[in-house]
Amino acid sequence: MSISLSSDFARAVPEMAVSWEAVPVPEPVLLVLNEPLAKELGLDPAWLRSDGLPFLVGNEAPGVAQAYAGHQFGGYSPRLGDGRALLLGELTHADGTLRDLHLKGSGRTPFARGGDGLAAVGPMLREYVLSEAMHALGIPTTRSLAVVATGAVVHRELPLPGAVLARVASSHLRVGSFQYARNTGGHDLLRRLADHAIARHHPGSTHLELFERVVAAQAELVARWMLVGFIHGVMNTDNMTISGETIDYGPCAFMEAYDPTTVYSSIDHGGRYAYGNQPIVAEWNLARLAEALLPLFADDEDQAVSLALEALGTFDGHFERAWIGGLRAKLGVTGDVQPLLKDLLTLLHANHVDFTSFFHRLAAAARGDAEPARSLFLDLAGIDDWIARWRSLGPDADAMERVNPVYIPRNHLVEEALAAGSAGDLGPLERLLDAVTSPYGERPGLEHYAAPAPQDFSATYRTFCGT
Repeated sequence: MSISLSSDFARAVPEMAVSWEAVPVPEPVLLVLNEPLAKELGLDPAWLRSDGLPFLVGNEAPGVAQAYAGHQFGGYSPRLGDGRALLLGELTHADGTLRDLHLKGSGRTPFARGGDGLAAVGPMLREYVLSEAMHALGIPTTRSLAVVATGAVVHRELPLPGAVLARVASSHLRVGSFQYARNTGGHDLLRRLADHAIARHHPGSTHLELFERVVAAQAELVARWMLVGFIHGVMNTDNMTISGETIDYGPCAFMEAYDPTTVYSSIDHGGRYAYGNQPIVAEWNLARLAEALLPLFADDEDQAVSLALEALGTFDGHFERAWIGGLRAKLGVTGDVQPLLKDLLTLLHANHVDFTSFFHRLAAAARGDAEPARSLFLDLAGIDDWIARWRSLGPDADAMERVNPVYIPRNHLVEEALAAGSAGDLGPLERLLDAVTSPYGERPGLEHYAAPAPQDFSATYRTFCGT
């Protein structure tokens, strides 16, 4: 099969694209392939499973390592980039737009900063499961095309089997890309990068309109994360896309018991990226994007700052509309629900109620059976009063079931699947994928996938970046 990959990014900003070859993989072994996505990209799944395996690990042609900077936990790093990743090029999707084909774990690049450039099977399977679950939930995200075992041994705390992830995205342009361009290449590079982003994502927009659209997209994205209890875990500026897609599923997890301070990341010691802080961090990151783009907004710096602040000031409104609108949909009601929502979140927090289970069970209460939801609470009087107030608004149970998932990638199930997959047993992974890629509506035999983790698991669970 002949594959035609374009090089739009490398042509637009060659200063930010280092040509590089993936580490050779003599005997690649396919672990999981996203056949529907392959077909959307014009790739033959049968070919990918056989003669196309070298293509999936980057051994057919060189790619480029992308340069970018970033604020990591608030501290600025001027040169990060794809230390263990390569952009192979762009493919045309069935919808007519371009998609990046990108590898993770393909070996050291000049941006590796001392790392080995490799990836282990477990973290690559994690990204596959989490990104495909997010896609099934309707949340903008990079997609996973395949995970391929390399046969290499990756040395972390223990020796682990190696793998390469083939990832697909609308683009891999990040806030950190613009920080790098502004601070290393001057206004010409910055302008070319911005023009490339506009052509790719918002044709015909001005530079200011590009920023306004990124603000809106990221505000809505974070609201949608929070509506399903998702915690990204490492919202550095190099992990915030211009496209508004979720990227880099490292120390991420789904919240179980509702608590705005929930942190699962082993490296987030201060809770900077806790569940409830995600809107604040997103707005902070976007302020860094505004700083990078200032020369493109106006020649006069004061005017540029004023325009940037006005655009950034729309973040709260975008987020609030998406958050409140999403919660209203989860409750199956219309109208002013602010007092109801505030009281509900207080009850969920005080009673340590599983976020996903509550909204799933609440549909039964809309049909007259409150016990499934009620049984999650210790404060029965409090939840009884709340349910009575909520019922008076006439909730629509069918509408609720269309937006409240039954199955999410429960943290304990993800870990079980990754451990088994790393040991060569892909059965648990395949069963988990079956559940989370059809998340709405109960299915017989899948009760295990709807149940929260044991309390002792959730109390000690931590996630890691996978590098």
